[in-house]
Amino acid sequence: KDVQKEREPHVYLSKEEVKEKIQSYNSSVTDKLKMTLNANGIYTGFIKVQMELCRPITVQSSQSQGRCAPSNTETAFYLPDGCVNTLHISSTNTVREVIEALLKKFFVADNPAKFALYKRCHKEDQVYTCKLSDREHPLYLRLVAGPKTEMLSFVLREHETGEVMWEAFSIPELQNFLCILDKEENDQLQILKNRYAAYRGKLEEALRGVLKPG
Repeated sequence: KDVQKEREPHVYLSKEEVKEKIQSYNSSVTDKLKMTLNANGIYTGFIKVQMELCRPITVQSSQSQGRCAPSNTETAFYLPDGCVNTLHISSTNTVREVIEALLKKFFVADNPAKFALYKRCHKEDQVYTCKLSDREHPLYLRLVAGPKTEMLSFVLREHETGEVMWEAFSIPELQNFLCILDKEENDQLQILKNRYAAYRGKLEEALRGVLKPG
């Protein structure tokens, strides 16, 4: 269930409170992804982000292959469903910085403004997904919620802007999209042909049985 962003005031914790929460957090960690408190009060840790992208992404690569690539430096493809990535960040990193770091990690050439980070949490036996503002701090949210992803997880999606703003994409991106659509159309057409061929074969077999001399 997607809901509007909740108005959650950021609670400014003292250094001692942060220390206590980090100790409690680390005592509950099961995957060794612990948090570290530095002398200056800034703490570092890990967050996992699930990729839920509906449109293909454009990736920079000096070894791009395939006839569909408009140049030898960029190519586009769909990310697999349920792809999860781990980032090491600090308590000062904002949502916008996390999105930029995540795209940079995978050499994604798309404009970071096309994406948004969401939090997914459980409340009253329901799962809620809320869009985070650019200025929020994901590691703080992770610390407060604890290490269990069942309580809180992060999801990267495209901005929900209704109709796709195709003018925001570059010509190479649009050419890649057309190439991908052509491939998907051919794949679906072949699947349809195979289905009707199998159906036709069963009908012909049934007809032969009916017309067979008794």
